[in-house]
Amino acid sequence: MEQNNTADRELRISRLLDAPIDLVWEVWTNPEHIKNWWGPNGFTNTITKMEIQPNGTWDLVMHGPDGTDYKNKSIFREIVKHEKIVYEHISGPKFLATILFEKKQDKTFIQWHMLFNTKEEFIQTVKTFKADEGLKQNLEKLNVYLEAAFTIRQQLKKSTMARVTNYLNFPGTTEEAMNFYKTIFNGKFVGKGIQRLGDIPPHEGMPALSDADKKLILHIELELFGGYIIMATDAPESMGFTLTPGNNMHINLEPESREETKRIFEALAEGGKITMPLEDMFFGAYYGSVTDRYGINWMVNFAEKK
Repeated sequence: MEQNNTADRELRISRLLDAPIDLVWEVWTNPEHIKNWWGPNGFTNTITKMEIQPNGTWDLVMHGPDGTDYKNKSIFREIVKHEKIVYEHISGPKFLATILFEKKQDKTFIQWHMLFNTKEEFIQTVKTFKADEGLKQNLEKLNVYLEAAFTIRQQLKKSTMARVTNYLNFPGTTEEAMNFYKTIFNGKFVGKGIQRLGDIPPHEGMPALSDADKKLILHIELELFGGYIIMATDAPESMGFTLTPGNNMHINLEPESREETKRIFEALAEGGKITMPLEDMFFGAYYGSVTDRYGINWMVNFAEKK
């Protein structure tokens, strides 16, 4: 008789995410994003291959907080845009993961299911690696990433006048650095002033931030002289970010029109690498990012005047 009861070898979790489905899909399928939030707390990641297509390979090394490397190899079995991702984890432990995405107005309901090959492998994985707790932490990290990593890119100017700025990332020292620059250039903070992660309105399913993380900078703008502005945000390791000299600074372009935004983005992307496709974002901007053929990082951002 066929055995259909798999409850003794599966993990399930679900969450309503306060982000539109296209954004959630992007952070799941773009290795430049998923590497920043994947895994339990304290883990970082190196992705050498991620082919988002049926029978595509996903090679991932998870770096544990104790320095241990965990090699992971998976094969994508089914990809339905904005609906489903199914992958088979073929390195130990072996399991089949199914992630379902459902649009709920401007939010996304996600269901995450892991089915292990055997009951014994399931028990061993939960016992040894605490897979059940790790899955909860992973989903919480995704939620935080959606809240922080993208909200920080919302540009807070009040007009559509074209401008060029620099956008800087710091590993938790943004306020210190910007005050340092403020003193040197006798500058002033503009826009909406200093915004912190703790200013993000709480919502259902959002994990609690630590007191230390609440004090981190979400967005800040500093005018130096001659009308030149630099913007910055915190991107700490505690929230899954890995900053190295070169990836923590972007030239931020704010053209006057959608057409000019598209033209500039496509020109910079030719021969380079798109790190985020040019799309209408949940924060009201037509936005994309790219590393050009010479290794320079660019943000291209057009926001309609409201």
